[in-house]
Amino acid sequence: MVVEGSAVSQNILNRFCSASQPTIKRCLVAALLFGVASMVILSYYVTNNQWHSVIREPPQPSFQCHSHNKGLVKSNISASNIHTIRGKLRFDPRVLVFMETQYSRLGKHICEVLEASRIKYKVEVAGKSLPLLTNHDKGKYAVIVFENYEKYLSMNKWNRGLLDKYCIEYNVGIIGFVPSKEETFIGAQLKGFPLFISTNLKLKDYYLNPSSSILRLTRAGEVHYGELPAGDWTIFKTNDSSYEALAWARPQHFVPASSEDISPFLPVIVQDHGLYDGIHRVLFGNGFKFWLHKLLFLDSVSFLSHGKLSFPLQRYLLIDIDDIFVGEKGTRMKPTDVQALLQAQERISSIIPGFRFNLGFSGKHYHRGTEEENEGDDALLAHSSKFWWFCHMWSHTKPHLYENISHLEMEMNLNHQFAQEHGIPTDSGYSVAPHHSGVYPVHEQLYEAWKHVWNIRVTSTEEYPHLHPSRFRRGFIHRNIMVLPRQTCGLYTHNLFMERYPGGAARLESSIQGGDLFYQFVFNPINVFMTHLSNYGNDRLALYTFESVIKFIQCWTNLQLSTLPPLQLAEKYFQMFPEESNPVWVNPCLDKRHLAIWSTKKSCDQLPKFLVIGPQKTGTTALYTFLSMHPTIVSNYPSAETFEEVQFFNGKNYFKGLDWYMNFFPVPINSTGNYLFEKSATYFDGELIPLRAHALLPHAKLVTILISPIRRAYSWYQHMRAHKDTTALKYEFYEVVTANDKAPKNLRDLRNRCLNPGLYAQHLDRWLTFYPPSQLMIIDGEELKADPVAVMNKLQQFLKITPFVDFTNHLRYDPQKGFYCQVTQQNSTKCLGRNKGRHYPLIDLLSQKFLKIFYLSSNIALSKLLTRLRLPIPQWLEDDLS
Repeated sequence: MVVEGSAVSQNILNRFCSASQPTIKRCLVAALLFGVASMVILSYYVTNNQWHSVIREPPQPSFQCHSHNKGLVKSNISASNIHTIRGKLRFDPRVLVFMETQYSRLGKHICEVLEASRIKYKVEVAGKSLPLLTNHDKGKYAVIVFENYEKYLSMNKWNRGLLDKYCIEYNVGIIGFVPSKEETFIGAQLKGFPLFISTNLKLKDYYLNPSSSILRLTRAGEVHYGELPAGDWTIFKTNDSSYEALAWARPQHFVPASSEDISPFLPVIVQDHGLYDGIHRVLFGNGFKFWLHKLLFLDSVSFLSHGKLSFPLQRYLLIDIDDIFVGEKGTRMKPTDVQALLQAQERISSIIPGFRFNLGFSGKHYHRGTEEENEGDDALLAHSSKFWWFCHMWSHTKPHLYENISHLEMEMNLNHQFAQEHGIPTDSGYSVAPHHSGVYPVHEQLYEAWKHVWNIRVTSTEEYPHLHPSRFRRGFIHRNIMVLPRQTCGLYTHNLFMERYPGGAARLESSIQGGDLFYQFVFNPINVFMTHLSNYGNDRLALYTFESVIKFIQCWTNLQLSTLPPLQLAEKYFQMFPEESNPVWVNPCLDKRHLAIWSTKKSCDQLPKFLVIGPQKTGTTALYTFLSMHPTIVSNYPSAETFEEVQFFNGKNYFKGLDWYMNFFPVPINSTGNYLFEKSATYFDGELIPLRAHALLPHAKLVTILISPIRRAYSWYQHMRAHKDTTALKYEFYEVVTANDKAPKNLRDLRNRCLNPGLYAQHLDRWLTFYPPSQLMIIDGEELKADPVAVMNKLQQFLKITPFVDFTNHLRYDPQKGFYCQVTQQNSTKCLGRNKGRHYPLIDLLSQKFLKIFYLSSNIALSKLLTRLRLPIPQWLEDDLS
């Protein structure tokens, strides 16, 4: 029809210009009219998406397995590939990775594969020394990996002997990557082994050994035809029976005599069965430049660890189609697209039983396309029972823009009403917020409204804890709503046509065939993908993408694909990873994407700039009082339950969310100079607290106060007696600190609160794992008591606070209390309450002797730590060590 319209305009132009006495001016005018008419006609058809339907058909998945073409069936894993061993294994499920340098590329990729697979590992730079390999009578590592195998071959005799002895005694295997050389070697012998290598070869046509016992994740029987990337391959040659090829390739110049001719075989990965020296190995003749080597590396880790570092082959898939009824005219689904969607769903369900697409709708945009697209809307509703459905926002707006929960609920109720009127099920318990808004960073109003209107129990996001890198995405539970990690497949609202895909068709194919999308399935036992309605119209790129990758997975892996509705899928996820249930709140202002979907009425200036972390009974309340005297230092509002302490990062308060925490601090007014801080003395010895604090406040400074741990333990005991604790009143101090693990629980709890916070070095090490020493100030509690003015001067310098305040005129020693107190405007002293500065009976000598021995190793470690930090050794520490 576009061609017909253009012909009409051309005919008008010819007749106009051939009229009697034509002039140039009239021809120019006619040409202009012709151009305008053509543009109008073309615009109309492009807007209505007819032009593309005339000249093109959506691409169809064309990939086929080589083995399928041969009529072979999908292989099953044999009993020898289960990767288990009889007998007790005496090592931890962890990998030790020797890298050439901390910046070496292959080493980083090895670590990324292990991280993505949730395999624990430790990195060492290959050098003159070995890390500690055992812990008591147990090995610390199940597999040893050398990024450059030559580092293993060239180790000094002593270290090599220790490492080999460890591998033999604990049945630990080695994976080595043989690097390319600047010089080309032909038949060079690997030092000390009956194995020869040739380097810098260009290869093609990659074959797997179908009888190899290593193959578990990787499916045997397939062949990768074509040139292999890079020209620096290493091949192996040997006549020793200890070695077996795991994979072969052929020289690029080799021309087969027939289609059945697969010689010559050149081994590019070899398995060492340990017959030569008792150590099992897998040696790679190239790194991860070839996509299949990541699969074979994971199989090698699984095999050499005897299954301790294997993961299940079951994979669950959920494909959300977002923005149903949403989209610009000319980009939405038509009836033919809906039919194609149903047909694709049927084909996928033949591979993944019970598979259904999961459709998320925004009812306000129903019937807002072209006439044919409106028919597509109706076609989706006519087949609504064949899909899963979930609610979106009525008008596709971002929830974090709604501060008033009633507005959010009104939006959701409109969508709920639309669903009831059009036969859409409303009981899936699943929802997704537009643009990930409100899911993370958490918008509390969204979670409340979801519960009230839709009874939502599951959602998903790709933003927790951050969008990149994707291998770190995790799930969490907040307000009893399970949040699943969502993966990305490279398709967004603007990916409508193959030729407009970023990087073109070649990039999409590389993602599917051994690239990012393929490895999402490999690394993640549960995959939730979000696509958009427009990806299923136009070129139907989503159908092409998912059908292609599912076929590729079938060809090259033994993964077993399944599906579950969202609620069951979430329950399955947190059964697999229960440790992820508790969230970690990350600072929204340190991530541009997070900041973009965080309420503009919130500010990170409402978060503290430093924390007084304790421990208890060392003088933290006195320090809190002194700090509050400074004109620009502002503490949190008091808590009804814990007084001046918020106690957010420890205990149940953390699960109340970031909004709850921020409400304890004043809202900044313009460019306020207030320096916010929080004091919670229970933070010091909490196991998870440093991680949580650093996630939210990575640039905050930390202040801790230390006194003799013996005195601190006794002070806590007397504190509990003063508060009428029944256990403290019942038992003498010596009975408490010497209680064993068979004692009553209440006695053990009191013992732990007396003793554990005083293990200063252990707790400081945990904080210094997350924070650099430059952000930590350690105050001597005895100095704080004897000369608080000097301590406050040092603290102001550490915090870099302005204006600098001279505390000489603000603090005065009170002889009745026995410590310094605040000077009032009436020139009198205002001291802490009667609960502070109590005078206790002297600690008994038996308890003192016991505690001196109990804290000895910890105090030695503290002395070494302070020396390393170039801090003075306090007198109380020298006394306790004497």
